[in-house]
Amino acid sequence: MSRHTKAILALIYICIIWGTTYLSIRIVVKHFPPFLFAAIRQIVSGSIIIIIALAMNRKADLSRKNIIHQAMVGFLLITMGNGFVSWGEKFIPSGVAALICSLMPLNAVLLNVAINKEKVNLSIMSGLVIGFMGIALIFRDNIADLANSAYLWGMIATFFASSCWSLGSVLNKKHASPTNPIFNSGLQLCFGSIGLFVLSSFMDDYTHLDFFQPAVAGNMLYLVIFGSILAYTLYMYALKELPMGISSLYAYVNPLVAVLIGFWILNEQLTWYTAASLAAIATGVYIVNYGYRKQHKQTQAEKAALLTIPEAE
Repeated sequence: MSRHTKAILALIYICIIWGTTYLSIRIVVKHFPPFLFAAIRQIVSGSIIIIIALAMNRKADLSRKNIIHQAMVGFLLITMGNGFVSWGEKFIPSGVAALICSLMPLNAVLLNVAINKEKVNLSIMSGLVIGFMGIALIFRDNIADLANSAYLWGMIATFFASSCWSLGSVLNKKHASPTNPIFNSGLQLCFGSIGLFVLSSFMDDYTHLDFFQPAVAGNMLYLVIFGSILAYTLYMYALKELPMGISSLYAYVNPLVAVLIGFWILNEQLTWYTAASLAAIATGVYIVNYGYRKQHKQTQAEKAALLTIPEAE
């Protein structure tokens, strides 16, 4: 099996599992402080990933440059990204949170263009616009909820988290260390959890703290094993092996899973506007993927053409 095929399979796993994590987060934060929950989840996950990584490959890049880079990426992805999504889900449905987070590919591609000067064709941009239009449709039935300040702040926090995750993904791909990437993933989770503990001390309410409540413990275990250890490691692998526009497409598929799961389990709202939104997002995924395939073929053809040009004597 080729590395590309493995990366695609990793991406499929991420699409499904991270779609279900929105539901688990929503359940937990109803009973547990969100930043503290995210911090515990990520410090446990990060520590386990580091142990596994060192057992598989004892080489690790402990240079100052790499440590600073992993801390910065961890701050953006975990402290700001995962932390504020968890906080936002206290106030908004899991499906809405997932749909807001599906803006990530649009943010990531635009940031990649600005930072890495990556070229994108018309198909890619068209697909991203269609996906964005699909996300806009979901708010058709939520306009009245914006009058609720808690709901509004939940949406703002989730938008902020999505933007931070996009920036962290772009920076991670640009300056990734080739030495033991799984170990680096663990470092990111651990560094990010430190920031989450700090935020928790300022923003969380510990009045009704009950870690051993079944809804908290069960979902915490699921999120640690499947949502963090497996999914985050596979995400770093997909990010390394696939173009940014493709590796970030999971953010378009996650809402499909999250909205349906939220509807089936928590009876969250599902209307024709939701169906139209999901259809638009799925269409956007296809067009973006097609655009990157087309761009890759064109690049390969250009390289082949250059090889046929004889050198000047």
